[in-house]
Amino acid sequence: MSQFPYDKEDAICALATPWAQSAIAILRCSGPDILEKLQGVFKSSKPLDSWTPNHMGYGHIINPKTQEVLDEVMAVYFKGPKSYTGQDSVEFNCHGSLPGIEAILEVFHNRGIRRASPGEFTFRAFINGKMDLTRAEAVQEIVSARTSQAQSLALNRLSGVIFQEIEAIKDLILTLNASVALALDYPDDEVEPPPVDEKAINQAVLRIDQMLASYKRGKLFQEGVTLALAGRTNAGKSSLFNLILKEERSIVSQIHGTTRDYLESTVTLGGIPLRIFDTAGLRNSQDPVEQEGMRRTGEIVDNAQLVLLVVDAQVGFLQEEQDFYKKYKEKTILCWNKVDACDSPAPKAAIAISALNGHGFPLLEQALLDRIFKDTPPVESPVVIDSQRQKELLETARFGLLRFLEGLNQQLPMDILSEDLRESLNALGEITGEVSSSDLLELMFSRFCVGK
Repeated sequence: MSQFPYDKEDAICALATPWAQSAIAILRCSGPDILEKLQGVFKSSKPLDSWTPNHMGYGHIINPKTQEVLDEVMAVYFKGPKSYTGQDSVEFNCHGSLPGIEAILEVFHNRGIRRASPGEFTFRAFINGKMDLTRAEAVQEIVSARTSQAQSLALNRLSGVIFQEIEAIKDLILTLNASVALALDYPDDEVEPPPVDEKAINQAVLRIDQMLASYKRGKLFQEGVTLALAGRTNAGKSSLFNLILKEERSIVSQIHGTTRDYLESTVTLGGIPLRIFDTAGLRNSQDPVEQEGMRRTGEIVDNAQLVLLVVDAQVGFLQEEQDFYKKYKEKTILCWNKVDACDSPAPKAAIAISALNGHGFPLLEQALLDRIFKDTPPVESPVVIDSQRQKELLETARFGLLRFLEGLNQQLPMDILSEDLRESLNALGEITGEVSSSDLLELMFSRFCVGK
């Protein structure tokens, strides 16, 4: 830990709210000597160290050199170790004036309170035993959540469900320690070791499998899905785009080639963030601008996870649309649009809709959800992961357990088998941070917001 770039003994401060003009801004300060460094900067009716912890009080932040009042603020003193970081901490609610905030931060800097690096407050919480690494990851997942479902899942992880599950799995593996240790300490049949409890290992593997099975669904709620609307000009893509967004975002016109570039927006569908692209219409055109729009359409469709191919029911399913559908069939839903204006029956594979009046739209939404969750079965466990790091470490732990069972059946020496168990336990320990490297911690916490 000594080489880690964060110095946990420094006094640090940061703006915990967005760097933008606002009614209220929150400045966080933390460190073993933070109260001493704030003396002469924060003035109130009594010194901070005599305040009742976790209670809000009133005061002023001043420039100690000029005695100029920089802001009148409300403050909360959190006495370590009963604080977010585990150290003495103070949070100031000040006015959201950017020049005012900058002036306060400058005064803090002159008092030896440096500006915090990204994730430094949460790092201190981890290093001081206030949370394990899975809870620390959940903090950032809550901040970056784009839907209420993603936020709810991250909040569940913050409560410690992953830590508790990992500890339960470790306990199952540690039940083997008596058998393995005895076999290692007394080889050559001096003592008959107790039989290895294969049931415990199988149960540990099962619980790991359940966590791994939740990964795809967890990633969906956190990262979402990209959806491209494609089709010929004037097929109704822009109308469908507006219908999905429930707002007039895209220009709708009877003139061909109105959308020459793509439009992009995001909505939530079934708790999943849906990033939608309304693309330029497909048609032969000599207009270089329209040609560039169609080139970009090709790139978007290639990279999209799902595609809605919008076909004008009044015109029919033309050859170029059929070719497009064959090429992208695995990720494409066929939309037979404008059924309000004609009686043309929809192909068997298509969903009949009217982007104008919303006919068939609930069926289309359900079809989208079915495609999104196609390869992600419902999660039976309350523990849902979305961290690539956690997934890879769980796979390492699982592999070590399966290799142990295989070696046991092959009657391999116990000293070799014990290495497989140690590898599994180390991998599980890395998930919670019980086993960790400075490089891992730096990579993880550097992705956090400043002030978190």
